[in-house]
Amino acid sequence: MMTPANATLLTKDQEHLIHPLHSAAAHRKGRVWVRGEGVMLTDADGHQCLDGLAGLWNVTAGHGRRELVEAASRQMSTLPYVSGYSGSSNPKAIELADRLSAITYPNINRFFFTSGGGESTDSNIKMARYYWKLKGKPDKTKVISREWGYHGVTLAAMCATGMSIYWPMFEPRIPGFSHIPSPYPYRYEAPEGISQGIAAADELEQAILREGPETVAMFIAEPVQGAGGVIVPQDDYFPRIREICDQYEVLLVSDEVITGFGRTGRMFGLEHWGVQPDLIQFAKAITSGYFPLGGIGVSDEIAQVMNDSGQAWMHAYTYSAHPVGCAIGVAMLDIIEKERFPDQAARKGSYLLDRLQQTLTDHPRVGDVRGLGLMCAVEIVEDRDSKRSYAADKQVGVQLQLAMTEKGLFTRMRGDVILLAPSIAIEEHQLDRMVEIVRDAIDDVTG
Repeated sequence: MMTPANATLLTKDQEHLIHPLHSAAAHRKGRVWVRGEGVMLTDADGHQCLDGLAGLWNVTAGHGRRELVEAASRQMSTLPYVSGYSGSSNPKAIELADRLSAITYPNINRFFFTSGGGESTDSNIKMARYYWKLKGKPDKTKVISREWGYHGVTLAAMCATGMSIYWPMFEPRIPGFSHIPSPYPYRYEAPEGISQGIAAADELEQAILREGPETVAMFIAEPVQGAGGVIVPQDDYFPRIREICDQYEVLLVSDEVITGFGRTGRMFGLEHWGVQPDLIQFAKAITSGYFPLGGIGVSDEIAQVMNDSGQAWMHAYTYSAHPVGCAIGVAMLDIIEKERFPDQAARKGSYLLDRLQQTLTDHPRVGDVRGLGLMCAVEIVEDRDSKRSYAADKQVGVQLQLAMTEKGLFTRMRGDVILLAPSIAIEEHQLDRMVEIVRDAIDDVTG
């Protein structure tokens, strides 16, 4: 039973707050979190939960890291804010950009900072248009992305996002955006005689030819599709994507908002397949969620064209290169490198995936268990043989989320897919407990 502290706060919450993905009905059984420590969250009534999605994929260092708090405090005491517009800079922004150039893809050495992932998507869309205009190809404005891709929900980012539930309330969408099927190994059907990865990548070539290569500016993709269900591509997928982008002069944009800074077991996601993008975007783990900061990185070729043009890039945010955010970012890179986050994520992610597979692979309501690094998913189905999902009106995913929270694991779902991406600071016994809760919740909800 809910005790008065949480209930009282929720009542006031519903009177005054509008939440992301706002739903009054869903919020009635919500929790008001008052403390975070390591990988644990405590609500207003003192109940504790494992933070199974590290906030929203972002709190990779865990809650309560003094290094990050102290970095913010020092910067706030020295220079809490200064403009990042041309003609003005600050030491921490310069240091962060310099540090990023040493750890990102070798061809990417210039960075523009934003406040988060959605702003970063919009920034890359504008950068791509700007680049092609400077190259004398002003008709190259279209964006191709993927079904189940998530790139944010500002207006342009929403149009790139390939999860249709985000569209209807805000349509008509901006023209010039289209989506190809996800490589989704569990569900993508390739023609006979062609590997799934090549067939799924060739969907991009077909889309470019339909749209007209002279009109397509960029293809944006997450190395591993996160919010769409932790969809890990086949090994031959991204190398073929790179070939297609090169052939048709389409910029390849890697959305590293979730996969960047070690989450997949590599510092950045496309490193798994030896592919370099033309543009990247990042956010979330750059500050472990302690401050809203994101950004884009551009290839040396794009940066050179930009500089040689002599034109101002008429794109700006008030909080771009915010000194406090950048100070936390620098401190976070220290933690990532000192504590070897990519190695930790690879090891702990392998352990979590193995435990999930050992525990759930034979479960009659589990269709697929998948993951890469410390991001995993469990896909629930009504029928394993046909891969048939439960009808939406049964609300199995909603029930699963509530059941897991009651048992001490707070995470999110994509429909009937359980998403798991805890802090990289998590310990094995906590991973074991997560697996137990997932199993028990599935049994309780599906029978």
